[in-house]
Amino acid sequence: MGGQAKGKKKSKPKKKDNRPNRESGIVGLTPQERMKVRMHEKAKKKTAEKYSVQQLLEKTEECMDTFDFEMAGLFCQRALDVESDNLQALDMLGHICSELGNTQKAKEAFLRAVELSPDEGHSKYMYLGQIHTGQEAVDYYTKGIQVLLSALEKQSQTTAQAGAAAPPDKDPQLPTAKDVCIAYCSIAEIYLADLCMEEGAADKCRGFIERALQYHYDNPEALQLMASYLFSTERNEEGKEYLLKSVGLWLPAQKQSAASSSTEEDTQNEVPPYESRITTAKLLLECEEYEMAVDVLEDLLEEDDEVVQVWYLSGWVCYLQLEKAKEQQEREGREVAEEETEEWKALKEAARTYLTNAKKLYSKLRCDDQPMLEHVEQLLGELGGEMEGEEGDPVLDDDYEPCSDEEEDDADAPMEH
Repeated sequence: MGGQAKGKKKSKPKKKDNRPNRESGIVGLTPQERMKVRMHEKAKKKTAEKYSVQQLLEKTEECMDTFDFEMAGLFCQRALDVESDNLQALDMLGHICSELGNTQKAKEAFLRAVELSPDEGHSKYMYLGQIHTGQEAVDYYTKGIQVLLSALEKQSQTTAQAGAAAPPDKDPQLPTAKDVCIAYCSIAEIYLADLCMEEGAADKCRGFIERALQYHYDNPEALQLMASYLFSTERNEEGKEYLLKSVGLWLPAQKQSAASSSTEEDTQNEVPPYESRITTAKLLLECEEYEMAVDVLEDLLEEDDEVVQVWYLSGWVCYLQLEKAKEQQEREGREVAEEETEEWKALKEAARTYLTNAKKLYSKLRCDDQPMLEHVEQLLGELGGEMEGEEGDPVLDDDYEPCSDEEEDDADAPMEH
């Protein structure tokens, strides 16, 4: 009887077969790993019961708006645990990982979004373009532009159907002609840098910039990019025209806004990104528009005074202004006036201060730009060496921190020239 009972038990495996996949994911794992997997599954279930995916994504967006990307990533991952193919969550995760510097995870998220929805949502292609280089980047940007243009066409049709009587509300998430312009600029920049040695690269570069300007003719970044292209092809006068037009679109408004302590959103939206304005300063130095370069660099230092290159360029422009003033005096063959002597002294001291700050910050931040450091040291050698840090002197010390509001007046002092 006992033997028969055991035989019956062995011949009833069906109940086990009805749940074949429940534990399959943890076969071969250590007890600790199995426990971790079960805990994760339990947390996912609890999350799904407590929050909807939409609520988790709203929390993600709130954290992204306050630049808390670590917490945003946690909420976003919870949403994907519940709904792994949610396109909005994948797009958000890609953005979050990009901000956190996790390029590989960002790439995986965007590629999964491409796989799920290849013909909708242009931003994933733009980010993939940024992550890649050369022809791969061009291909992603090109696909993104196709998606953008298709979306704009649909928008146009929807607006036409709605009629003038009921114009649609402006949605900041909807693509715009400016987005197309920026995408074409991104491709042009690749032909200006990574693919500059390819046959016909210069013509392709100009062609993409011209297409960018067709979609947004007064875009400061597109105009500046055209200036860069023209300078690279030694058409400096034409390049200068484009550069001055670009800077004229945002710098006067920014200065006026700063003077009135205004923070109008429209003004801020027109100001190019920080890195783009560093390029602006370099191009202004190239075409000897020194005063305008000073204005740009002053604003950059006020916005972020821990960027070595901005301190270096600020010192370099003072040095160039000093040299230009001396050359003009020599050409005119006259004695140096007392007023000029004071002005030259101020420029020299300002240049030394900026360059000293650049060198100290270079060391503090452990930068890796040997040519820039060598130029800083060369200029300091010509100007009489580094400035000594004294009380009230804005020269950086070893424990340098960005200026507070109370220190702002002192920090700006050397710029008054």
